[in-house]
Amino acid sequence: MKALLIALSCLGVFTSSIWGTDFEKARKEAAEKHHMILLNFSGSDWCGPCIRLRHEIFDDSAFLNYADQQLILINADFPRSKKNQLSKQQQQSNDALADKYNPEGRFPYTLLLDENGKVIRTWDGFPNTTPEGFVAQLKSSVYGTGK
Repeated sequence: MKALLIALSCLGVFTSSIWGTDFEKARKEAAEKHHMILLNFSGSDWCGPCIRLRHEIFDDSAFLNYADQQLILINADFPRSKKNQLSKQQQQSNDALADKYNPEGRFPYTLLLDENGKVIRTWDGFPNTTPEGFVAQLKSSVYGTGK
């Protein structure tokens, strides 16, 4: 089973169904629920640190349990393999997100946003922490905003 999860992660298939790809829908849901948005820029089929981040932190139950209750998760993926290419509409959407939030093209690049899309905190690259440590960073960032 673990090998299957790793293989799916390498192919760009997210093992968690709570990651979305529609930023406007996420923003509306975040406003309704008064949640933060976690936006992750990844290269799911070529970026080693992106795959590691997915496998070691984002797929961990400590992160998923917190995220399920507190965050709206959005992934802006930029796969390179022809077989993993996104629809033209999704690619345009991801390009627009990159223009606004990741103009330097960093991977992985993760941003914590408020419900209006204002940047609260960023992580450039793999965060070099445990899933529990990442959750603690998220909590301290959220509580630092008064939410």
